[in-house]
Amino acid sequence: MQTHDPGFLTRFWLAFLVFFRVMFDASFAGNALRLRAGQPVPALPPESEPADLAAPARLSPPPAAVPAPPEPAPAVAQPESAKLHLAQTDAALQLLGLLQREARLLDFVQEDMAGYTDAEIGAAARVVHDQCKRTLDAHLKLERIRHEEEGSTVSVPKGFLPSEIRLVGNVAGEPPFKGALNHAGWRVASIELPKLTDGHDVHVLAPAEVEL
Repeated sequence: MQTHDPGFLTRFWLAFLVFFRVMFDASFAGNALRLRAGQPVPALPPESEPADLAAPARLSPPPAAVPAPPEPAPAVAQPESAKLHLAQTDAALQLLGLLQREARLLDFVQEDMAGYTDAEIGAAARVVHDQCKRTLDAHLKLERIRHEEEGSTVSVPKGFLPSEIRLVGNVAGEPPFKGALNHAGWRVASIELPKLTDGHDVHVLAPAEVEL
């Protein structure tokens, strides 16, 4: 299938999607760095064949007596890891809702831009960009992981954190390493989101509006 380079609007929309994915998905961020370095991205493992299709057909055994339903198991407390995952998901949805409320981000990326000129799209993108940056600055404190200029030679010491520094290219031997800084990286130093009211559904990013 023949592919074409994406236009400005598609690239702008893709940049916002990749931003959230890189923040909350370390594996996706690693693949993005590999692509940026010109390395191939590992292929996903093939899905296994369903058991009912792979196995030969067999005659069904005669029906057995239906056992009595077991006693319901006692409620199991939710593990802390699951609670943390839910809290992170709620925070991501809440931040996305703030970007919609303050910058109309979802309205912008969901709009069909086929009938607009590049100048009109560029003017709208500038407004959305400014409002998104203002919203992020109000609720997130971002800082660079490395402070050197991108493209400069940097040293990676022994005991570095793989979550903060990802090595790409020809990785061999033991640290310390020296290499070119492709991207300085971003870290969330702090986050302050408004306290949710009781009954607030973070999955509703923008309520429908009905004028009477």
